Amino acid sequence: LVTERISRLPMTEPAFLEFYARTAGRLNGYLRKLTGDASLAEDLLQEAYLRFLTRSRVIDDDEHQKNYLFRIATNLARDHFRREQRRPLAIEPGVAFPADDCGEIWTRLAELSSRDRELLLLAYVEGMTHKEISQVTGLMRASIKPLLFRARRRFAVVLSAAGLAPSLATNGAKS
Repeated sequence: LVTERISRLPMTEPAFLEFYARTAGRLNGYLRKLTGDASLAEDLLQEAYLRFLTRSRVIDDDEHQKNYLFRIATNLARDHFRREQRRPLAIEPGVAFPADDCGEIWTRLAELSSRDRELLLLAYVEGMTHKEISQVTGLMRASIKPLLFRARRRFAVVLSAAGLAPSLATNGAKS
């Protein structure tokens, strides 16, 4: 039974270790910023890789593998917040963010809805295109641009209320 499960894994152990080394840092950072909770982010990270490895879906393209992994992680975070029936309102003190003036901006990001945080993080922190964001979130590609526009607007309001000058771009992620 174990041999059968191993033979169905989407990649070899060396390939997985290399994939993990390339993606774990970015995915962990994304989950920490999305959830505001370092411990929860670590749990979701582990579960995302476990699900990625145990799915029978075989993907040869590296970019698709990364997007599929981010989609799994995003869905796990959504499921967690649905179960908790809340969204995080504050960043956990143990979460490390940049020590410069951006620290306040990361804190204010937690005031947005989880979907707005997802979109902004995927577009502006991870640098994903609209197509990639669509693949990760399951949203229609055509809806990404207006959703990002609205998320930026809401974030600008949050930043303005905090006395921070918003300097968000108006053109969205790369198409």
